[in-house]
Amino acid sequence: MTDEVEIPAPPEGYVRSEDRGPFSMHNGPYFQARPAEGAAQAFYVLPRHCNRMGIVHGGMLTSFLDSALAAAVGRQTKTASVTIHLSVDFLSMARAGEWVMAESRVTRATREVVFAEARIHAGEKDIVRGSGVFKLMHRKVE
Repeated sequence: MTDEVEIPAPPEGYVRSEDRGPFSMHNGPYFQARPAEGAAQAFYVLPRHCNRMGIVHGGMLTSFLDSALAAAVGRQTKTASVTIHLSVDFLSMARAGEWVMAESRVTRATREVVFAEARIHAGEKDIVRGSGVFKLMHRKVE
């Protein structure tokens, strides 16, 4: 399925992310920035990201949250990880034609497990807040 909507230039400081797994590449495209701490990601809402009501599908937002949290974990630990717990609070909605942004950060890290939290928003409107627990795989990431 292709979208006939052209994606506008991303927000300042964001570049298209090309180094993701097949699932995220299919769901995207995602864009990323490199803040001083944590991680920042974005996606432009296309019609295929929406449900029948014309709002971004909760599954898309959950997948995006998981990706944003994992990005913060990978950036801080330089280690691959897998999600072992994900907590999602849906606060509002976004629609096609909006940029959805995520800022995530690690809140605690042990030798085996890392905890992270994120805020997802469209403009000033909070869409999702969430947290996750990640098991470190002790395989370095680039």
